[in-house]
Amino acid sequence: MNYTQFAAEFWEQGYVVIDNAFDPALMDELDELIVAHFGENPDFWHSDEFLARSKTEVIPWFPQNDGPSAFDAVDRLESLEELTRAILGRDWNALYCMVMFSKQGTVGQAWHQDCSPDVSDRFNMNRLVYTRDIDATTGGQTVVVPGTHKEGELPPGDPWADIEGQVILEPQKGTLVLLHGHTWHRVLPVTGSYRFSTNYRAMPAGTPEDITDVCVYRNMRYCFSTGSVVEERAWR
Repeated sequence: MNYTQFAAEFWEQGYVVIDNAFDPALMDELDELIVAHFGENPDFWHSDEFLARSKTEVIPWFPQNDGPSAFDAVDRLESLEELTRAILGRDWNALYCMVMFSKQGTVGQAWHQDCSPDVSDRFNMNRLVYTRDIDATTGGQTVVVPGTHKEGELPPGDPWADIEGQVILEPQKGTLVLLHGHTWHRVLPVTGSYRFSTNYRAMPAGTPEDITDVCVYRNMRYCFSTGSVVEERAWR
């Protein structure tokens, strides 16, 4: 794995896609655990207000919160450690592991930034692991606008409207997607039975642990710890 090349691509584009990054047997093991945990029709986790305002229908699970877990195997991979260090620096810190599950017929996730871009060098990095294929059949593809981690705040507007220059990603089983928390991105509606990815979030040294507490959407800023809208963003 060419860590220097991937790091350069990440800092230029705000994301990088690495195919076949993980052992297929490990992907199968984690996939089975995720399906067993959620079933096919889990209850939504967020409030009705958040679901309606954010245009985001995703259910989180934090599999490492209850102690040692099969999900620890990804954290222990030397290749992921080295790649993360090449991008974030030697003293980077892990945040948490979060599985994001979307049911069939749900809208996915509207345009957002995972954290405020007000301070450019304070951000999280998503390390997204895909244990099964995501494509036009399943829906739920990730959409990014390259280079927008350097463009500041996501502009107000229609939460779902296409943005010029957007790129649709269709990661396959074993793909790793690294995504800067300031990069404008969304997830398309889910047409298959369900869709999920596992996010091993990380951050550079000196970044506050609550960096992802306030998420920027095109119509609001939302604080997860208080379950409240902290800024309205008019666009009509």
